[in-house]
Amino acid sequence: MRTEDIFALGLGLTPPWQIVSQRLDTEKVPHELHLSLGSDRGASHPCPQCGRMCKPHDYQEFTWRHLNFFQHHCYLTARVPRVDCPDHGTRRVAVPWARPGSSFTLLFEQVVMTLAREMPVATIASFVGTTDKRLWRVINHYVAQAMNRIDLTGLEAFGLDETACRRGHRYVTVFIDLGCEERPVVFATEGKGKETVKRFRDHLRSHGGHPERVLEVVSDMSGSFVAAVKEHFPKAELTVDWFHVVQLFTMAVDAVRKAEARERALPAGTRWGVLKGRETAKTQTQIEALQELEAEAFATGIAYRVKEQLRWIRRAETSQAARWRATNFLNYVRDKIEGETLLAPVAKAIRTFEKHLERILARWRSWHTNARLEGLNGLFQAARARARGYRNVANFITMIYLIAAPIRELIPR
Repeated sequence: MRTEDIFALGLGLTPPWQIVSQRLDTEKVPHELHLSLGSDRGASHPCPQCGRMCKPHDYQEFTWRHLNFFQHHCYLTARVPRVDCPDHGTRRVAVPWARPGSSFTLLFEQVVMTLAREMPVATIASFVGTTDKRLWRVINHYVAQAMNRIDLTGLEAFGLDETACRRGHRYVTVFIDLGCEERPVVFATEGKGKETVKRFRDHLRSHGGHPERVLEVVSDMSGSFVAAVKEHFPKAELTVDWFHVVQLFTMAVDAVRKAEARERALPAGTRWGVLKGRETAKTQTQIEALQELEAEAFATGIAYRVKEQLRWIRRAETSQAARWRATNFLNYVRDKIEGETLLAPVAKAIRTFEKHLERILARWRSWHTNARLEGLNGLFQAARARARGYRNVANFITMIYLIAAPIRELIPR
């Protein structure tokens, strides 16, 4: 068998395409194998619009990066014709080894997409010997194509959360299908607040969903989210997920700690001791710090005790029991923080808790847990690591989709 025939077989070429020549450039590092492809002059090609066989109008040369041939980089070069179609005019024909507009072959892109699921894009770029900017164009193309095909006709409940995508107060809001056990992300958009909810409503409609069929929305206590859900999903009950309740009081405890540290010395180990839950493993230094904080009536110790009382509410088995515990919790905390200037952050958290109490208690009536929303933090961290060095917000969103959207079977392998 001729060398050209072996290469043609490996590339899966069919008439009229064939290998015209091959050349190994050993002056380049790494070495480069160049394969020249072509067809018989005057051979007919199918119109890319209708498939009708047409005569060529003219030719233009293109080059594509292919999978390595052993350790050598491999490039395909071909003179690709435009054909004259009676119905669609002059059109550039589609080649079977690459998608239109790409400078990589389909097989090369499939390898890139496989690697992108497992490692940072910058690492892939170094591994295959190209720039991450070129690879992002490939990844963005296939992920966007897959996201356009997702079906949201059955969506009845969703959760949303926001994350800072990079320094400079730039945010991404992520929406998840609460009825989806795995890979629940169905939409992500730059920004936060009311406009993001409106964009999701439009996205839902464009993928077969119906806003009036959404019965529950789980989110944090953001006033803009609450108002937007009422406007765009009028039949949905809004539930505040417990993760954000705990986060609210954890931030209050940390604010008290910082303020008190400016006035008096705190025990060593205080910072991480109070940020961890009582049932979370701690070092001996952290345990001793908590004991001293509570024994000496530090404001930080009081704030920590308030936060830990949330567990008592969380363990209530019914909505009625949770309401009773929440009422007693509020009375207990007001008594503890009254007149304490350093505990102002806790007082603010209590006001927020009381304002959203009905939405917080709605979780006891909900069929959905907040486990998936809690898991979003891990998702955000994984996306940042995988998209390390991402050049814009769109790339960060693409990586979120690649990791956690239901598109695995929609992306070519």
